[in-house]
Amino acid sequence: MAHTGPGKAHRDGISLLQLAEMFPTEEAARKWFESTVWPAERFCPRCASVDTHECSHAKMPYRCRDCRKYFSVKTGTVMAGSPLPLRKWVYAIYLDTTSLKGVASMKLHRDIGVTQKTAWFMQQRIREAFAHVGPVVFAGPVEVDETYVGGLERNRHARDKKRLGRGPVGKTAVVGMKDRETKQVTARVVERTDAETLQGFVGDHAAPGATVYTDESRAYDGLANRETVKHSVSEYVRGMAHTNGVESFWSMLKRAHKGTFHHLSAKHLQRYVNEFAGRHNIRDADTLDQMRHVVARIVGRRLMYRDLIA
Repeated sequence: MAHTGPGKAHRDGISLLQLAEMFPTEEAARKWFESTVWPAERFCPRCASVDTHECSHAKMPYRCRDCRKYFSVKTGTVMAGSPLPLRKWVYAIYLDTTSLKGVASMKLHRDIGVTQKTAWFMQQRIREAFAHVGPVVFAGPVEVDETYVGGLERNRHARDKKRLGRGPVGKTAVVGMKDRETKQVTARVVERTDAETLQGFVGDHAAPGATVYTDESRAYDGLANRETVKHSVSEYVRGMAHTNGVESFWSMLKRAHKGTFHHLSAKHLQRYVNEFAGRHNIRDADTLDQMRHVVARIVGRRLMYRDLIA
């Protein structure tokens, strides 16, 4: 009987030793990035011209004959302006895509030999690759649920306590949806969990006529094709009605919060939510394909440090 490994054994993974063999030099990393960013033909990231040539510039090895600008594979991506070697970006992307509960910036700074501040900035830029481009609409059926992210009120310093009651006080709300057919997930940080907000989220991401499974929250009252389960009376599955799929996604996010990051600020929470949803959505792909997916999606994006901390 053939042996199958734990987890998603059908995936073709890459060990750290294999990664080191694949990228032994900076030149090897550069060629891989270029083959991913320019799969067909090298083009200028500023004017999209393919009339380019190699040059002897110290940091920009290519020049566009049309706009006469120098560029590299970093230009026009979230890596633009970064003095870090491409090999370090390879390892950061590898660790972020293969770690189900994420990678703490303190660990990344030790693993690839950069400061913690640099590691954190690298990860926030990589998370830009997981942000959605354009609308995400699921054919359904879909599961919808909300959760709250943040520390316990009792653990806060006295000056920081909200003193407004129990439950989600002081936490940030996140609403999510999982499509049962494709197993894809989308999630959004929201300021309120009222009917207008939650039903608006459903309307944005569920196709008209799609069956929607929720808990008994009254905020979803009035949705067409809605089926519910009553968690308040310990009902978690009733026929096809349940929200176990999206709750499984929340479980992974919460484990990362408590076990890896320990603190997720409301200011940056959407980037973390994007990362976990994005990683969930490509979890069946081979490791190298996951890495290529991330690199392809950092093209055309830019995140300045001054904007990040503003």
